[in-house]
Parts: sequence; structure tokens; C-alpha cells
Amino acid sequence: MTRAAPKSVARQGILLMITAVFFLAGLDATAKYLMQSYDVVQVLWVRYAGQTVIVMLVLGRNLPQALKTAHPGLQLVRSLFLFVATTFFFLGVANIDLAAAVAVLQVNPLIVTVGAYLVLGERFGWRRLLGVVGGLAGALVVIRPGSSVFSPYALLPLLAAASYASYAISTRLLSRDESVWTNLFYTTAVGCILATVAVPFFWKTPDIEGIALMAMAGVLATIGQYFIIRSLFAAEASVVAPFGYASLVFAAILGVIVFGEVPDPWTCVGALMIVGSGVYVWHRESVKAKVR
Repeated sequence: MTRAAPKSVARQGILLMITAVFFLAGLDATAKYLMQSYDVVQVLWVRYAGQTVIVMLVLGRNLPQALKTAHPGLQLVRSLFLFVATTFFFLGVANIDLAAAVAVLQVNPLIVTVGAYLVLGERFGWRRLLGVVGGLAGALVVIRPGSSVFSPYALLPLLAAASYASYAISTRLLSRDESVWTNLFYTTAVGCILATVAVPFFWKTPDIEGIALMAMAGVLATIGQYFIIRSLFAAEASVVAPFGYASLVFAAILGVIVFGEVPDPWTCVGALMIVGSGVYVWHRESVKAKVR
């Protein structure tokens, strides 16, 4: 029974991460669509304000308990990491194809793996490194250095990746002492406050369609962030991080359906490399769990 536990925990974290990036890919597509009519700052505010309202409604009477934190400084820094990551990514996705922006973002699992080793003391074997590097190689196949993707706008998702990796590592660090809901509340509240300060300068009154899409963005953001936090609570950051590569597949599908952005053959090859690398890491974790 005890030998199966590590395997079960790893699988749970991985499945939670895949679920999270599915909903967040939906958020990215919704945000890109909204940014055709509304400023990036307004869409960013919608993402955080909607999520804050939903989290507060769900918490209800438990809100005072969620406010209690033993690490207020780390909660603030962690929330700022995510806000910066979201801002850079939204600015990028507004100007380049959805799948391309998500592909550039996929360097973050490599940063997470190295950071988890340096900050959290997690294992850093050559097989795990091989898995994340394979996923990175797949992302490079998708964006193909020298292509039009490598514009100044493509650097924004790259900066978002570094910020997101820092957010993931700090979330894993806080999982030792804080609840899922405490982490989720501070993530949403800090971002909401910052976006609220800026949004009056960029506000455009939305129509009925805009209101519906903005509400959907808030719901998708809440669900996605909740599952990411649950994933990082369930398993090591460097185990679940490679499965963030699945977002590239989801983004490519949504790009076709919503924006008519048909992936070329190289994008399909890169996506297969990314998924294969993630499955390899999962397989290695399962094998190791059996021999413990």
C-alpha cells in the first residue's frame, strides 16, 4: 500500500495540471478574442476582478479564515509574479498567434525544474532534465527560430514564462504551510487591486457579448488557477510542470476553432514532441514509484 502512494500522488498532480491548462487555454482564447475590441488592461482587470468575486462568493463565511497567512510577504511576492506573468502574456497574445504565444511560454517548465532544485531541494536527475528539454525542443520546432514569431512581441511570453516559473516555485513553497484557498485568494486579490488602479484609464463600456465573454473569462481563470494550486500541492513542481506543455495542444485546437489559425506540419511535429516528453517524465515517475 505504501509503495503505491508516491505513484498515486504523482498521477493526481499531473491530472490536475492537465485540467488546469485546459481551462487556462480557454481563458487565453477568450482574452485574445476580447482584446480585438477592448484594451489589454481592461481584459486583465476582468480576469482578476471576475476571479476575485467568484472566490469570495465560494468562500463565504470562510473568507476570514482564508485571509490568515503565516507568510504575508511571500504571498504578496508570489501574487506579483503571477500578475506580471499574466500581463506579459496577454500583451504577447494580443499581437501574435495564440499557439505561437503559448509555445514561447513553454520554456517555463525548464525554469521550474531548475528553480525547484535550487530553491526547494527537489530531485534533479538527468531523466527529468531530458524530459523538460525535450519539451522545450518541441516548442522551438513550433516557433522555428528566425521565423516571424521571433518579433519583439514574442519576447513578452518569454518574460511571462520566467515570472510564471517563479510563481509556481513560490506556490510549492507555500504549500507546506498554507491552504489552497488562502493561496487562491491572495493570488486573485493582489492582481485585482493592481488592475483596478489602472483600468479607469483604459475603460470601454462593453456590449452584451463583451459582458458575457468577460464573465466567462473570470470563471475560466478561477477554475484554472484553482487546479494549478491543487496540482502543486499534490506533487513536486518539477514533476507536474512538464505537463503544462499540454496547453500548446489545447491552444492550437482553439486557434483553429476560434481564430482560423491552422497549425502547419511543423507545429504538429513540435506538439507531438512536447506531449511525448511529458508522457516520458510521467512514465519515469511511475517506474520509480514501483521500486520504492
